[in-house]
Amino acid sequence: MAALGWLTPRRRSATARSVLAGEAAAEAARKTSLQLEQEREEEAAALEAASETAPEEPEFPVVGDVRAAAFFDLDNTVMQGAAIFHFGRGLYKRKFFQRRELARFAWAQIWFRLAGVEDPAHMQEARDSALSIVKGHRVSELMSIGEEIYDEYMADRIWPGTRALAQAHLDAGQKVWLVTAAPVETATIIARRLGLTGALGTVAESVDGVYTGRLVGELLHGPAKAEAVRALAAAEGLDLARCAAYSDSHNDIPMLSLVGHPYAINPDTKLRRHARDREWRLRDYRTGRKAAKIGIPAAAGLGAVAGGTAAAVALHRRRR
Repeated sequence: MAALGWLTPRRRSATARSVLAGEAAAEAARKTSLQLEQEREEEAAALEAASETAPEEPEFPVVGDVRAAAFFDLDNTVMQGAAIFHFGRGLYKRKFFQRRELARFAWAQIWFRLAGVEDPAHMQEARDSALSIVKGHRVSELMSIGEEIYDEYMADRIWPGTRALAQAHLDAGQKVWLVTAAPVETATIIARRLGLTGALGTVAESVDGVYTGRLVGELLHGPAKAEAVRALAAAEGLDLARCAAYSDSHNDIPMLSLVGHPYAINPDTKLRRHARDREWRLRDYRTGRKAAKIGIPAAAGLGAVAGGTAAAVALHRRRR
């Protein structure tokens, strides 16, 4: 009994302490809740005051700004993969060339996917293959076939995110151009199907509507793209500082640096680093990652490139 008498006070004491702890916790919770509610109210008031005094971020793209336009790279920016490869697949299906030439197209595409960059040697090989294939064919024939190839191999490879960016410029009343090393005829088909204004692309020489197997100038690549954009802007009366450009490749840094609103879309490693250093906007639709940083770079001074100028002039004359 003595043992039981000794235990009973301990049990009562423990119960009392539990009640005290519970009551203290409840009281602390009430005080904390009131404190947090007060802090939230103060924070909301501060945010409201800040929103009333802070300047609004300028609208972009600017609705009705007819001196602004947007320039989009094609391969891996607007469309997954290389347009010239998809075009080659379509021509192979129609027996324009043999399996060996298809393998050359495939190798260039595999290199592009693995390396994530446009290797000049592989691009040269792809260019030579394409020119030898179309030589002697009529431009109208390739345009007709190109429409079919778009439906077969390209329509389902358009990046919806990039397509939405282009549409935003169109909705703002601005012109939107593709800028690509792909043949201008192929690029024009894609631009028309997407409802864009037009396309700057590599111009293959033709005489009386028949391809000669030679280029006008050079492949529209790297600095030549910048020259094409510069020439078209001059012909169209655009202010490049108010224009936007979009690309995935560091090879297009000259074009991106030419405009006031550069975007890195699905960027390769070099372009991602370059864009972050300069606080350019970034969009990556390959994994769902998205980051946005605003920056206005200085326009880059570039030397004249025959291919770019020829592409822009040819396109402008065609539109007149």
